[in-house]
Amino acid sequence: MRVEQIYTGCLAQGAYYIESAGEAVIIDPLREVGPYLEKARRNKATIRYVLETHFHADFVSGHLDLAAKSGARIVYGPTARPSFDAYIAHDGEELTVGEVTIKVLHTPGHTLESTTYLLRDEQGKDYAIFSGDTLFLGDVGRPDLAQKAAHLSQEDLAGMLFDSLRTRLMPLADDVIVYPAHGAGSACGKHMMKETVDTLGNQKKINYALRADMTRNEFIREVTDGLMPPPAYFPENVKLNKEGYESIDAVMQKGTRALTAEEFDLAANETGALVLDTRSSQDFAKGYIPNAINIGIDGSFAPWVGALVPGVMHPLLIVADSGREEEIVMRLARVGYDNTLGYLQGGVVAWKEAGKEVEKIESISATEFEKRFQANALAVFDVRKPGEFEAEHVDGAVNTPLDFLNDHLASIPKEGDVYLHCAGGYRSMVAASILKARGWDNIIDVDGGFKAIAATSIPRTNFTCSSKKA
Repeated sequence: MRVEQIYTGCLAQGAYYIESAGEAVIIDPLREVGPYLEKARRNKATIRYVLETHFHADFVSGHLDLAAKSGARIVYGPTARPSFDAYIAHDGEELTVGEVTIKVLHTPGHTLESTTYLLRDEQGKDYAIFSGDTLFLGDVGRPDLAQKAAHLSQEDLAGMLFDSLRTRLMPLADDVIVYPAHGAGSACGKHMMKETVDTLGNQKKINYALRADMTRNEFIREVTDGLMPPPAYFPENVKLNKEGYESIDAVMQKGTRALTAEEFDLAANETGALVLDTRSSQDFAKGYIPNAINIGIDGSFAPWVGALVPGVMHPLLIVADSGREEEIVMRLARVGYDNTLGYLQGGVVAWKEAGKEVEKIESISATEFEKRFQANALAVFDVRKPGEFEAEHVDGAVNTPLDFLNDHLASIPKEGDVYLHCAGGYRSMVAASILKARGWDNIIDVDGGFKAIAATSIPRTNFTCSSKKA
């Protein structure tokens, strides 16, 4: 038996490859299915099943393309009703894969169809659970994502989750390995651990949601406390996962078209496409196409696109560092943004050589910010999450979280210098680009963010632990 976790850090997502006696199973695959097919080919294995733990909200699964290319059967747990051909397994059913079995455990709560898959080894011993978003390390799945469709409250779903954990998972042996669908950084939970594999016994000791003495009402209260609104793209990803989507091959072919500066400019004007500049924040600041939005590829790229770009079918045009265009189109497709129209061949250099206008954003060091702060009262806006801000912030700063920047526009003046910072410089440049595109010409970015500011003498609030915030 072979079990491999395929973890994608930018999405904090774990897919799984299980193989036994020449047969394989993929659990919760990403959109790009080539690596799974190649792995099975190298091992001379046949992919028999594609198991889905639920209809994912934070990424588009590769189940349809993988099934089409491998001949595998897509499997969901009880109550799932996809629009495409799939096998709906019943609770307690066992699927045979080579010399091992996988038992279907219906564990509703995160969503109604949520299912955990229990892997039993060649001797029939419980070996591991693939818990999807039912059980994370240090946390459990948020119970508010399915309530509109199901006409249920988040408290109703939290109660179901309590029952699922207590009756289906916690009775399993302590040495059973827990393989979750997500880790720290995912918006599907509140405070997940950075580790991606653990034993169920250890989770029973340290996971607040698995306390043996916890009542149902206590669980509901704690699990629903402090939930931030889910990103806007989540319902759209659920719809794609449930109803289907365009083949990844077609998406990649369209999205990786090289466009000259003239073609790029024409496409932007004719389609109303958003120009998405994926370069580093400092490269962007030095010169960019007017009205472009900067979301750097070397960060939590796809989740920020999902949170900030309205509508997964919004047309996009890409500015990228040479050689990274294909990666960008793929990472957009992972979260359902399939309408990429092409990229600017030669990048901003080609744009300038064509005689086209560029804009800049002033970005200063923390030491320069310190000088200005000491000399004058400054308008400082902190775009970190509320929990980060509450832990420690610059005296007098206003918290305008990037996720909800639109809700704070009225508080950001258009006259006088406005200083933006985040933790390290990534989010503040995203915010600066959005504000510039909307008519704020007075934006100044603080490079290095709060980490750099904390090394200066700028007065800050007293630090308080925020381990369970943000």
